[in-house]
Amino acid sequence: MNKYNELSNLVESLKDDFEKFYDKGNKAAGTRVRKGMQALAVFAKDTRKEVQDMKNAD
Repeated sequence: MNKYNELSNLVESLKDDFEKFYDKGNKAAGTRVRKGMQALAVFAKDTRKEVQDMKNAD
């Protein structure tokens, strides 16, 4: 469940910047959103590999 908590925290940490960018047009927040989405993509890729390795180990 630790991985799920990491994912949840990562998504939650982006909330303010999403609101600032989409609702208020803050361009700096857009940069932070892109950076956060890249971190989310890396997290997803790593988690996907970990799950695949664990599945294949059985």
